Amino acid sequence: MKRIGILTAGGDTPALNAAIHGAVARANELKIELYGFIKGFNCFFNSRLPHVHLNPLFQSIPELDPTKGGTLIGSTRDYIDPEKRAELDRITERLKRLGIDGLIAIGGDGTLNGLQPLAERLPTVLAPKTIDNDLGLNYPSEPDEWMRIDGDAPHAYRYTRSPSNAVFDLDQIVNYVTPGYATAVMVTAQGIGRVRTTAESHRRIAIIEVMGRQSGYIALGTAYGQPDIILVPEYPLEIERVVERVKYLYDLQKNVVIVCGEGIVDEQGRELGAVSTSTDPAGNITLSGAAEALRAKLIDRLGDRYFQLYRRGRSAKEAIFTRKVGHTQRGGRPILFDRFYAALLGSTAVDLLVEGRNNAVAVLQYHSEKGFHVEGYDANRFRDRWGLIHARYMHPALYDPKLMKPSKMGIDYLLPIFTDAIGSDDAEYMRQTVFNPGNLAQPYHSINTDVHKRIRYLE
Repeated sequence: MKRIGILTAGGDTPALNAAIHGAVARANELKIELYGFIKGFNCFFNSRLPHVHLNPLFQSIPELDPTKGGTLIGSTRDYIDPEKRAELDRITERLKRLGIDGLIAIGGDGTLNGLQPLAERLPTVLAPKTIDNDLGLNYPSEPDEWMRIDGDAPHAYRYTRSPSNAVFDLDQIVNYVTPGYATAVMVTAQGIGRVRTTAESHRRIAIIEVMGRQSGYIALGTAYGQPDIILVPEYPLEIERVVERVKYLYDLQKNVVIVCGEGIVDEQGRELGAVSTSTDPAGNITLSGAAEALRAKLIDRLGDRYFQLYRRGRSAKEAIFTRKVGHTQRGGRPILFDRFYAALLGSTAVDLLVEGRNNAVAVLQYHSEKGFHVEGYDANRFRDRWGLIHARYMHPALYDPKLMKPSKMGIDYLLPIFTDAIGSDDAEYMRQTVFNPGNLAQPYHSINTDVHKRIRYLE
């Protein structure tokens, strides 16, 4: 390997630059050139193949800061269609002309699916990232449980799961946690604490919606913020049970804080927030309001009279409010856990290519005796029998549906990730920068401005 390409794809996370930095540091040690492709897979559709030399003279460029969130080389949700062979031929020819010997993609399950056609043409590996924590397997045999059902239109399929016979063991999880998740949970937990004081002061019921799509990991982790109720997509909403619990808590403490994942479903398995049928470029349904849908159900069942009797509001609409933590979950400075392991995964991705591995994933493993460690894993083992890689759902054993909180095993899952996840430098950074007097006088300087000056093109 003399020259490796690297790209970031899909949604941004706080740990992308850290992963790139880890790859650059390892490439420098091995005297390998590293080229960053601008805007993910979108770059490959540009005949000029815009790119940045990330380590000229085998030194990292100063714009690459592992403590800065986002990605200095940009990202999009574009993907490569494996059916368009001519387009794949053109992409391969462009990479060959640039002298690329191997490719690293930093992304989630959608990115890994997008890499499959390229892996047939040049060595490719993946370094995981996603705040949703949905890239991985709860146990190695999990892909075998997916079943494909033909749809009404040609080549239209839907997928469902058959019952599992596997014994769930935390030590058997493939890719225990993805970089970006820990920072996202920290942000949401802090947000819950801030919303709580408003709910307490004004005798309100707050519903806080967090990201995660159909996976409940972020919602599970918000237990660190001590919400009263946590609702996850893996368990259908039992609205009467929720109403009963809300009434008990509201009578006891005069406020309630509910956290719901954006992909929660009703008793019939329909997503509460999927009021729009539009999809993003990866084919995901656009979720537009699980919290609002849940609020409407609570307003209907509690009614105005309930709050009037308590003298805590004129109506249910006034007493129940919603908040979305939103994109702040996936932005900003990554905490120590994410920075360290993202860099280690980026470094391992380089090693996998050098070792001759193709279509492999650098995974972060955890064992109760050995702790965290990084290794390579065959990407083909993530695929179902039809070749599709599915997002990982949170295993039901991590959640207690009666208490509507993490189970004992769920607590055991979270503890290794978040114990000492924040470094002393994280707190010091906040102290020095939030109220820096220079912020008042100087405009924000975007990293894009500097990186743009370094972009080169295929001649």
